[in-house]
Amino acid sequence: MTIADSPSLEALPNPRGGAVPEAEAALVEARQASEAQLAVVGPLLRAAQALRQAGWLASQRFVDALVLVSPYANDEFLPRFRAALTDFHAALTRHNLRELACSPALFSHYRELNAQVARHTQGYVVAFEDLALTGRPIAPATLRETSGASLRVLRARYEQALLPVLKEHEGVSAALDELDACIAELAGDDTYDVWRLAGACARALRVSGRARAGDPDAKRFYARCNLLLAEQGQGVQLAPRSFVRAALASLWRDYALYGAAAEDADSVQILHDYGLTVDWHVAATQASEAAWEASAAQAEAATAAGAPAAGGSVARDLGALSVNVYAYEDFLQTADAAMAALAVGTDAAFAAATPDAAAAEHAGQAAYRLGAAAQALGLGHVALLADALGLAWRRQAYAARIGAASFAPARRPMEQAGEALRAMLLRVAAGFAQPDSAVPLALLVQAIERAVPAAAPAPSSSIS
Repeated sequence: MTIADSPSLEALPNPRGGAVPEAEAALVEARQASEAQLAVVGPLLRAAQALRQAGWLASQRFVDALVLVSPYANDEFLPRFRAALTDFHAALTRHNLRELACSPALFSHYRELNAQVARHTQGYVVAFEDLALTGRPIAPATLRETSGASLRVLRARYEQALLPVLKEHEGVSAALDELDACIAELAGDDTYDVWRLAGACARALRVSGRARAGDPDAKRFYARCNLLLAEQGQGVQLAPRSFVRAALASLWRDYALYGAAAEDADSVQILHDYGLTVDWHVAATQASEAAWEASAAQAEAATAAGAPAAGGSVARDLGALSVNVYAYEDFLQTADAAMAALAVGTDAAFAAATPDAAAAEHAGQAAYRLGAAAQALGLGHVALLADALGLAWRRQAYAARIGAASFAPARRPMEQAGEALRAMLLRVAAGFAQPDSAVPLALLVQAIERAVPAAAPAPSSSIS
């Protein structure tokens, strides 16, 4: 990650990414209506509908929050409402789906919007993962058996180190070192041992500086780890889904925004294990990132001026989504190759009674390539379904490696998801809007989240 070198830098814009012109225009109309003290609900609802059609579900959720809070956007809260509307519109024009899901600035607005609603209705609290992981399945993670005596000793060490971190006393760095050491001792070799995920999350919090700075989310993470220790001591085998979601979103945040470097390979591998992908990059300084962004801005300006030779291009409409025609053609080539590889891997994995781990891994990587390419183009529905299918194949490979069929998602939802992906891509290739992925995605999410050991209670499945 380069966040440690450039803490104030936002995610880069995506000049070749798809846009949702109707949503952008509706947000402009909503801003103008707010300034004129007119109703903003109508244009906001149009924006939400367009974003839903494009599959930009995290963005749709943000607009839904704007709609809910709009009746209370007056007096002292009105400037905050307008700031949220302005910043969200600015982020939307950058066409970066990962930024729209993981931006700390947008989440800060999202939390304030929901807090304002909660003051007037039944109270509720939102968390970062509610926005960042919208629509994504959460793979079950496990807690290995550990002797009660050793666990009690380790928890005593953990709690002693936790207090200075929570109270921001002197010696925070040493206390964080001790917390990291405890988490490392707890982590097993199993791919889905929850302490492996917790360890990667802790390292990301240290690298970003959030742990040392006393970030509230970092404090909550370390405090929640203490509760997880208590649950492990009580013999719990399946890690709480809420903990997995929070840790996963925290780990993904900076990589999603700033990309990953070679030294981040282990963390990226863990993200892949849980169905999330990131971009790799080599820019190492804020100056190089700024130069890239300036070049991207020039390309966008050239596009607006209609000068393809200068790096711009004509657009193609796919329903609510407007895409760069050259990026669209590149995507179709990537999608064709990925689907061919996915078909080969699927046939090989299911050819025998016992799934082939290597073939399942091959299919999973093909699905991830498709998901990353779709996300870059702005095809939100395709991206979500492809990433979920990649995770399902990742779990199939894992189940085959350890010889535990109960960890493998059911075959039929995976086949349905593959068929749905192919049908979606055929429509996109024909120049039509991508279909909504809600039904096959819901079935696949359920299959992934219910694939747990028979002795462990199955987590409740929901698309959040």
